Amino acid sequence: MKHIADSTVRRLSLYLRFLEEFQAKGLATISSTELAARGGTTSAQVRKDLSFFGSFGKRGLGYSVPELERRLRRILGLEREWRVIIIGMGKIGAALAGYAGFHQRGFRIVGLYDADPAKVGKRIDGHVVRAASDLAREAHKEGADIAVLTVPASAAQQAADAAVKAGVRALMNFAPVPLTLPANVALKNVNMAMELEGLAFALTNPG
Repeated sequence: MKHIADSTVRRLSLYLRFLEEFQAKGLATISSTELAARGGTTSAQVRKDLSFFGSFGKRGLGYSVPELERRLRRILGLEREWRVIIIGMGKIGAALAGYAGFHQRGFRIVGLYDADPAKVGKRIDGHVVRAASDLAREAHKEGADIAVLTVPASAAQQAADAAVKAGVRALMNFAPVPLTLPANVALKNVNMAMELEGLAFALTNPG
């Protein structure tokens, strides 16, 4: 499959959420125009996004809501459970550990880690915080697929290396620092300052 842009994947996630809402309302079919209106895009963009993954819907009839929902869940890899660890139990890490939405989408937190002895042994949302020094061994036993890094920039590469050693294949990095990872490990950087700058730009330059 050709490379799919991150922006396309984000829109697919939005389409899935809209479809779940439509399904809950008992709607059987939906048009690309209706999906576009909800997602703030165009019907042509909706059709283009879906075309990367095959043929969807019928001309003049639209898309079957349950069928499109099922196919998007498969495309996004949500037909199975993903095991997640969080490294760094500061405010962001602790908040993520208690976020119920992860489990609802098929992401199960299986381990919390921190390098601060004062935090090790504490319980957060049913999980006991473990020592970061045990991460490589324990996360491997847990079969972790994804690691979320909410550690200081100075500790991010070491935490990422330990996660990779444990067999983790994807990382979400909140630390404001670039990471060096093997080519087969997926990386998503979350830069809060850049996101806020994007909002500041929107406020300064209204459309």
